[in-house]
Amino acid sequence: MPSSSLAYFCRKCLNARGGLDFRVLYSPHVTSPACLPSPHTTSLSPAPPPLPSSPLLSLPPIPKKAPHQYGRDERNWEPRPYSGSARRWWSGRGMSTRSKSVLGSVGGGGSTAGGSAVPLAVLLRREVVSERTAAERPELQHGFFNQAKKGEDFYLVKPDCERLPGVPSSSFSAFGIFDGHNGTGAAIYTKENLLNNILSAVPADLNREDWLAALPRAMVAAFVKTDKDFQTKARSSGTTVTFVIIDGLIVTVASVGDSRCVLEAEGSIYHLSSDHRFDVSKEEVDRVTEAGGDVGRLNVVGGAEIGPLRCWPGGLCLSRSIGDQDVGQFIVPVPLVKQVKLSTAGGRLIIASDGVWDALTAEQALNCSRGLPPEAAAEKVVKETVHSKGLRDDTTCIVVDLGHEKGNSTMPVHKKQPGMGVFKHMFRKKTPSDPSSHSDREYMDPDVVEEIFEEECAFLSRRLDSEYPVRNMFKLFICAICQVELKPNQGISVHEDSSQPGNLRRWDGPFLCQSCQEKKEAMEGKRRSQDSSSRNSGSSE
Repeated sequence: MPSSSLAYFCRKCLNARGGLDFRVLYSPHVTSPACLPSPHTTSLSPAPPPLPSSPLLSLPPIPKKAPHQYGRDERNWEPRPYSGSARRWWSGRGMSTRSKSVLGSVGGGGSTAGGSAVPLAVLLRREVVSERTAAERPELQHGFFNQAKKGEDFYLVKPDCERLPGVPSSSFSAFGIFDGHNGTGAAIYTKENLLNNILSAVPADLNREDWLAALPRAMVAAFVKTDKDFQTKARSSGTTVTFVIIDGLIVTVASVGDSRCVLEAEGSIYHLSSDHRFDVSKEEVDRVTEAGGDVGRLNVVGGAEIGPLRCWPGGLCLSRSIGDQDVGQFIVPVPLVKQVKLSTAGGRLIIASDGVWDALTAEQALNCSRGLPPEAAAEKVVKETVHSKGLRDDTTCIVVDLGHEKGNSTMPVHKKQPGMGVFKHMFRKKTPSDPSSHSDREYMDPDVVEEIFEEECAFLSRRLDSEYPVRNMFKLFICAICQVELKPNQGISVHEDSSQPGNLRRWDGPFLCQSCQEKKEAMEGKRRSQDSSSRNSGSSE
């Protein structure tokens, strides 16, 4: 057969060659394993030797087309019909040669050692997703600045991450503030392990829409796993965490402690985190007290109480953190998670430790840095903090600008709309199971910031459970926290011994391994920590 001729193969021969080759055509009319005659010969020609295991990577150059080989429609690569004793193998009904020859996966039946084949449908879907998300991926710029007092603040800046290595459409950015106390161990360990634990908790091979829907639950599992793992290494250190993942216009924030993340967009300010301090949350005081903790102010001589509310022993003023095993397991690592979608106008994020927020309000921090690029803005916020109250604590600030225009280092200032400054009063709460927040949100182009998800409950039975379709994204017989595989009779339902009303049953998933179940019970006060017997001994600290 001349090298410039097109070869036709039956399906069996095509598979024997190692999969799809764009130089050949498949004919559904033939079942013989022999190769079919070309359009320009009536004799049978033997099939060429099999292609290598990776045909798409090692094909020789495609011969230049001759006028007699193709019809006038160059877009369809359509061979000209012919008459004579040979059959008309190609109908040419408006379908391209490529689309008619693709009946299986690329590198299908003949793939060998060299990696598993990727179906062509998956490749095409990734290309479509990449094109669709490119339009809503804003230009991202960031900057950070720090002044140390005790050296216990740490930060994470990773603007170029990929869920799937080598797939640009799976890219995202991660930023974090870790404000340690009573040592640096917890802050350093969390900085080094939290992001990996988040990615490990997200099921593999999810598309972007499903990855964003599964992210809130994965962040909860990762925070608890990081805390559980760290407590096997140290007892006395702890850290606050404010962790931000940005994927296109979607911003997801998980936080424990009193570091904060604020967003300025469309002329309004939105608080994407919450202070887990006993002074500002009666619900947290009640939760810790019911779990067996003692909450009160520091007693001095004469019975007077001074300072903020603290949990004893240890005197920690935070109700949630990672670490702090010496205080008690009722200081939980379960984060507040908020997920929002920005408008195409973008916005500015300020992520900072409490050294900033003890001196400046969110509006003051944004005003003093407005008009500056992120690096200079972060430095300005820190210096304004030190100028206001002096360097009393470690002071760390990260500024992230999201905008479509490259080089846009200053965010536009719009006139603030009345009644839009308080985040929780602006939006109706949505869950990932809401069709408007899950299935349709890829096609929405909101004019204002849209809230997709918000949850702060401290109980794992509620935070790890999820409704359809998010529930079906996670494997059933995998520990929902540490991700170890479970046999069907090993898993313990997160709803076991749950006091929440409803039709929850012990055999309902998700499931936990034995050690994670013990961790859950300790956090809920059903398994007292080793320090519970000596709780009163630290009341004078």
